[in-house]
Amino acid sequence: MNSKSYLPDQERLARFAKAMGHPARIAILQFLAQQDTCYFGDIHEELPIAKATVSQHLKELKEAGLIQGEVEPPKVKYCIHRANWQLARRLFADFFAACPCKPGGCCG
Repeated sequence: MNSKSYLPDQERLARFAKAMGHPARIAILQFLAQQDTCYFGDIHEELPIAKATVSQHLKELKEAGLIQGEVEPPKVKYCIHRANWQLARRLFADFFAACPCKPGGCCG
């Protein structure tokens, strides 16, 4: 068994990146991030996403911790998970800031 493991921040960053790996999920996140409060309604009515696939995308985003949602019949309430949103922002910023590529180096 390999004793090496990934760091917790690496695991979390990869999970956020996976959840954001579909244009529909990016559209959902952008839509929810623009809301002043939690959104009550059917997201498929606001975005060019088929109703049949919306719940799959919402589930992936929720499991990654990027959004939160609660059933409040007859609608569902969706919000950006603010603490995890800030964590994702920091993790992505740290990741991209750590690029070893220097001007004129092997990366171009």
